[in-house]
Amino acid sequence: MKRTYLLLFAALFIPNLASATQILTSIKPIQMIVFELTKDVTIPDVLLGPNTSPHDYALRPSDIKRIHQADLLIWFGPELEPFLTKAVEKQPNRLTLSSIPDLALREFGHEAHDHDGHHHGSHDPHFWLGNETTLQVANAITEKLKAIDPANAEIYQKNNTDFAANLAANKTQIANKLAPVKSEGYYVFHDAYGYFEQDYGLNHLGEFTVSPERKPGAKKLITIRKSLAENQAKCVFSEPQFTPAVIDSVLRGSQANKGVLDPIGADIPLENGSYFLLLDQLASSFLVCLSK
Repeated sequence: MKRTYLLLFAALFIPNLASATQILTSIKPIQMIVFELTKDVTIPDVLLGPNTSPHDYALRPSDIKRIHQADLLIWFGPELEPFLTKAVEKQPNRLTLSSIPDLALREFGHEAHDHDGHHHGSHDPHFWLGNETTLQVANAITEKLKAIDPANAEIYQKNNTDFAANLAANKTQIANKLAPVKSEGYYVFHDAYGYFEQDYGLNHLGEFTVSPERKPGAKKLITIRKSLAENQAKCVFSEPQFTPAVIDSVLRGSQANKGVLDPIGADIPLENGSYFLLLDQLASSFLVCLSK
C-alpha cells in the first residue's frame, strides 16, 4: 500500500513515470542509495520487506514476475542474497555489486566465515555501512544507469555528485558525534558493522554470531560473559530483526547497558535523505548506549 501511494505521488511530479526505467533492488539499504541517484527520473522498487532476512528467503511467483519485468536488477550477490542466484541468471540487465572491480570489501577471518561446516562467504557484504564502499557502489550504479538510460545521463551524474558531497559531510558529522565514545567497548549481535566501526574507530570487542541465522556457540558465550563480568564492555547491542533471548541471558547480572542497532533502517521511510538518516540513527544508537 505504501509503495502504491509513493508511485502515485511520484507520478504527479516525475514526468513520464509510466515509461521510466523500472529498477528493482534486492534489499532496502540498496534501494535507499539508488533512490538518491535516481531523483527526478524514477523511483526504485525493493524485493524484500524491511523485516525479511535475505539469508533464508524463498522467492514467490510474484517475485519472479517482478524480477523479469524490471529494466535493471541491483543486488549484492550470492553471499548476501543466495535466494536470488538462480533467478538473476535469467535477468540479462543486472548489476551484481560484489563483482564491482576493486570494491574495498572487508575480509572476514577464517573462523568467521567458515564454521560449524557452514560457509558464509569470505567478505563482509554490509558495504552500505562504509563510506568508501558506498561511494564505490554509487559510482558503479551511476555508470550502469547512464548506460541503460542515456537520455537521463546528466541527471544521474549530478545526483551522484550530490550524493558524494552529502556522504562526505555526513561522515564528518558522525565522526564528531562519536568521538567522545570511541574508547568504550561493546558487543554486537552479529558481525555487520565492521565498515562503520573502521570508519569511526569504534572499540568493537566481538559479536554473538557472524550470521544471524546461526546460534552463538557455548565458547563464544563464555567469553562474552567473562568480559562483561570484568566490566570490559559498556554496552551489548541487539537488533530489531532478531531478538534472541541469549542476549538478555548474558546481560543478566552485568553492569553493561543494552542497546539496539538497526543495520537496514527498517522503520525509515523511503524519501530524500533516508540513506543518511540510516547512518545517523546508527551513530545515535552507539552514542546513547555508550554514553550511559
